[in-house]
Amino acid sequence: MRGIGEVARASGLAVSALRFYDGAGVLVPAEVDPANGYRRYSDEQVRAARLIAGLRRVGLPVAEIAEAVREMGDPAAVRGRLDRHRRRLEDGLADAQRELLRIHALLDLEEKLMTRITLPAAALAASLDAVRFAAADPAGLLPGVLFETTGAGLSLVATDRYRMALAEVEAEVEGPPARSTLPLDLVDDLRSVRAGQVVLDLTADGVRAEAGGRVLEGKPLPVEFPDYRRALGHGREPVARVTVDTADLRARVTAAPAPTREHNGQAYEITLLGLDPAGSLRLAAEDEWSEQHVAVNREFLLQALDAGGAGQLVLELDGPIHPLAVRVPGESRFSILMPVRL
Repeated sequence: MRGIGEVARASGLAVSALRFYDGAGVLVPAEVDPANGYRRYSDEQVRAARLIAGLRRVGLPVAEIAEAVREMGDPAAVRGRLDRHRRRLEDGLADAQRELLRIHALLDLEEKLMTRITLPAAALAASLDAVRFAAADPAGLLPGVLFETTGAGLSLVATDRYRMALAEVEAEVEGPPARSTLPLDLVDDLRSVRAGQVVLDLTADGVRAEAGGRVLEGKPLPVEFPDYRRALGHGREPVARVTVDTADLRARVTAAPAPTREHNGQAYEITLLGLDPAGSLRLAAEDEWSEQHVAVNREFLLQALDAGGAGQLVLELDGPIHPLAVRVPGESRFSILMPVRL
């Protein structure tokens, strides 16, 4: 029998560690002197102590060390346990290496004042499809789409002052907050990619995207995008919300007579929307107009319906002087159309 000091020297475990493993039930001494409490260990337990020391150095949990000690009579079982632990260590090392690379990339982004946005290409393309129709034409004031990072990911906004469309999409954002207006040619290139991931790098004077095996580059527009949140009504509740079937409403708008108006020498058609006594949406004639109706550009309305996609949409009517909102139920994308004054 050997004393605790001798076992400590023979195994590489500290005396305090041997006391701990005794208390934990992992390596209980063969004998304990009832008079002085001295612990005594057998030769077999010295072998167990050496095993414990090795397992402790490779980070095996205490519960598994206890199992390994009990399995000492079955070397194959101990080897299997060691193999499983080795695989866990290798997986953990791979995870740590990936995280270190991510941290280095984040530091690079901070040093370069660059923001990196990563998201599925299909999600980005669908969100751009939902707002692209509202962007000004290349000769307009805002011929682009605003990309703005948020706590949840990315907000996409387009407007030509007569209509506005907004979509929010989940994304992984690394680096400082970013707000950049991308030109329409680059936006349309991004819309054409529907598979894989998009990695978008934004700086104050450049845009670089890796998408679908292609590298797309451009420069943000040198414009100050307006505060689109002011146009959203600051959270005011609309007078009425009505759910419509997109295809049905589109057919009704297309078939209904459309009064015309003129702006800057160009004629355009309008649609008057209101509610019937039952609270359903109705298309009104021009001579029926009242304070309960809203008039909007018919082409803009049809484009907003197309951007909303198939199925149902929710229209928010707020009288003749407030915008008409067209929302996709359950999603963070919608458009608003400025009213036409009659």
